[in-house]
Amino acid sequence: MKIEPNRQRVKDIRRRLREEGIDCLILTKAVDVTYVTAFGGEDSWAAITSNAVYLVTDSRYIEQAAKECVRTTLVQRKGPITEAAAQLIAKLKGVRTVAIDTSVSVAAFEALKKGLTARLKSVSGITEGLRCVKDATELARIKKAAALSAKALAKATTFFKPGICESELAGIVDLEIRRLGCKPGFETIVAFGPNASRPHHQPGPRKLRKTETILIDFGARFGGYTADITRCFVLGRPSAAYRRAYEVTARSQAAAIAAARAGARLRDVDEAARKVIRDSGLPVYGYGTGHGIGLEIHEDPFLRPESKGTLQAGQILTIEPGVYIPGKLGVRIEDDILITENGCKILTGACPHLQF
Repeated sequence: MKIEPNRQRVKDIRRRLREEGIDCLILTKAVDVTYVTAFGGEDSWAAITSNAVYLVTDSRYIEQAAKECVRTTLVQRKGPITEAAAQLIAKLKGVRTVAIDTSVSVAAFEALKKGLTARLKSVSGITEGLRCVKDATELARIKKAAALSAKALAKATTFFKPGICESELAGIVDLEIRRLGCKPGFETIVAFGPNASRPHHQPGPRKLRKTETILIDFGARFGGYTADITRCFVLGRPSAAYRRAYEVTARSQAAAIAAARAGARLRDVDEAARKVIRDSGLPVYGYGTGHGIGLEIHEDPFLRPESKGTLQAGQILTIEPGVYIPGKLGVRIEDDILITENGCKILTGACPHLQF
């Protein structure tokens, strides 16, 4: 079944190209190519002109592209992708200025430049600025990813038993996600006890004890879009220190969620979360309070102390403050929210969580 790409996305990109005097835009990042063409493969470029969209790919993906892409002209290459792109552009009339995204390697940029008679320059922000505000299709897919994530975690909680190791539990979470017909959006984090004090702990051989804490950071990817959720659990009775850290983290997250709405400054939402932890006397986390999610697990906007700009209605991002005491404990609570004109909506509220 062919998926109709969002014509509005291409229309918006073309408007930006006209404003900047660009005749052809080349996209090399897989997520940008997907955003414009609906193609889900890799190692392919998209080219957008005033009247056409092209996908430059190879024999490995040509059948897939034919099924996924409509209103897109497929160009099957046999040699280097830079040569194929240059040959394509040479055939296009009226193309004097070509832009390529800044993520491309210097070697690819120079190789493409040699094959062009048109002026070549690098640009950024054209697709990123559009991708940070989700349309109805994107919102539906992220909601579905969140719902499937909740189902997978609910199944995985039945394996919370002494003796299971971190890597095994991480594998179970991933398996439950795959059983639901999708893929993990990123490498699942499972941390037991003091290991949770490392925000990006890699699951290892540590076995769960009779009285121990569990931190799981995971998310299902559905239709190319990823949910990002962190939940904490406890076997047995939690220590007073852990209970306090969890309750402070929960209040911190609630403060940021309450501050999140269209027009709110990014750094103010970040500060709302940090202030709660700072005022409690517990150590303040060193990473950003949240980030946008979508085709990428980390994309604009970012909630950091140094962030500039404001939230916009339609953006979807995480809120994930935490309390970490090295070698002792770690707590992080992460939910995905949709920014609205009057506030925000939590998309991951159905996901199981710790309740005292």
